[in-house]
Amino acid sequence: MNDTPRGEAYYRLAVILGALTAMGPLAIDMYLPALPTIARELHTSDSAMQVSLAVYFIGIACGQAFYGPLSDRWGRKPALYFGLALFSVSSVGLALARDVSALIALRFLQALGGCAPLVVPPAVVRDYFDQRGSVRMLSVLMLVMGLAPILAPLIGGQLLVSFGWRSVFWLLAAYGAFWLIIVTFFLAESLPAARRRRQRVVDVMGTYIGLLRDRRYLGYAVTRALIFAGLMAYISGSPFVFIELFDVPPERYGLYFGVNALGIITASQINRWLANRYDARHVVAAILPVSVIAGVVMLVDAATGFGGFAGILVPLFFYIASHGFIMPNTTALAMAPHGAVAGSASALLGTVQFVLGASAGALVGVFGNSTAIPLAAIIAGCAALAFATYQTLAR
Repeated sequence: MNDTPRGEAYYRLAVILGALTAMGPLAIDMYLPALPTIARELHTSDSAMQVSLAVYFIGIACGQAFYGPLSDRWGRKPALYFGLALFSVSSVGLALARDVSALIALRFLQALGGCAPLVVPPAVVRDYFDQRGSVRMLSVLMLVMGLAPILAPLIGGQLLVSFGWRSVFWLLAAYGAFWLIIVTFFLAESLPAARRRRQRVVDVMGTYIGLLRDRRYLGYAVTRALIFAGLMAYISGSPFVFIELFDVPPERYGLYFGVNALGIITASQINRWLANRYDARHVVAAILPVSVIAGVVMLVDAATGFGGFAGILVPLFFYIASHGFIMPNTTALAMAPHGAVAGSASALLGTVQFVLGASAGALVGVFGNSTAIPLAAIIAGCAALAFATYQTLAR
């Protein structure tokens, strides 16, 4: 590990890495309130707009496998340079898109660029910190990036009303360009040249196979990915459930989204306190049953109509909040033994996460039946499978 940042340097690192990690949620969440409007203006269907969302998840899943080895070989900052530049350029293209085919293709490119700020920050954290220190820093990142789901739909809704949906992508382009400048001048390279790994393609594949053969790494990776998949189901299905089923105005959609994001922020900061007192494995084991109970209660409420909108919102809040505990701890636990290949280990975590996330989001659309049952069933199923995975593999 490098010299551990302290004081002002610690919080500057947290802000930069948190803002980079927030780029993914911003690119996903900011345009959610505009989906119906974009469909009307581009003369396309709602299902085509769901494809534009799903293709972003697919691009994220595919691209992360590339950035991990790239950052292990050339350093963390070059990977960020390439990704942030691609993200900004493709965002400009999205702002200028004139048909849904161009929109879908550019969303895929935007996702490929947006991979870098997802893969590199956990690798930087692993470069600097041990397991316990990683949990604390990742919890700080959750605080910073947790603001994104609160602000993104609110900003997106206001931009939609005031300037039209294209302004959302102009803002994303500016965000990517801004943080490209910040990374260039204010983020130190955390991987010295002496620790870089010049691997051939066959060696990269061997690294990934070795990680997948590590029972505990795989257990932590799949556990966090399944919990995240429930979150992606929520992101994919909530515009319909909230706006169409329960008549929530598009400009207020972000308020409900923000309340759930506050749950993640609160949980992540409690988790930071817990990191000094409890082993990360114990925290995960205690929180997973909460996720399962929340998912089951939500499914029962959706099937019976008990509680109406509140019957969906309350258990959903507890499920979403559980991410603030599970994601930092499982990330740190998975990466702790793999400091020599931190970039590849982070990339594989992200690939597994977004493959399952894209699948869950797609299933919400496939099984859509004008009720909240498909959304609730997928969230409950993800929670139950995460619990089973942790019990059988990670432990």
